[in-house]
Amino acid sequence: MRFEPEDRFEVSPAPFRGTQETELERLKARLLGPLLDSANAELYAPYRRAANEAAAVAWTTCFPLLVFPELLEEKTRQARARGEHQRAVLARSRRIMDAAA
Repeated sequence: MRFEPEDRFEVSPAPFRGTQETELERLKARLLGPLLDSANAELYAPYRRAANEAAAVAWTTCFPLLVFPELLEEKTRQARARGEHQRAVLARSRRIMDAAA
């Protein structure tokens, strides 16, 4: 296929995300570190997942570095609530199983 002069189009370079990406990874590590230090081992994976999800959502915004901290807080709060709910269900299940035995 050949392009005729009227079929040509202007190509402009894509914006460079590398610097922001590196800054977001640094921010993620800086905010995630204290969370992991204060959490019990069962929350390590959920917190890391929460940080990755928050970073992914932050990238869809115009200001990822600005919105990431709030997204991370929301996602880690959800992870804690999910963990507490799972512990409560497990404890209730064990009581039921013990009563049935």
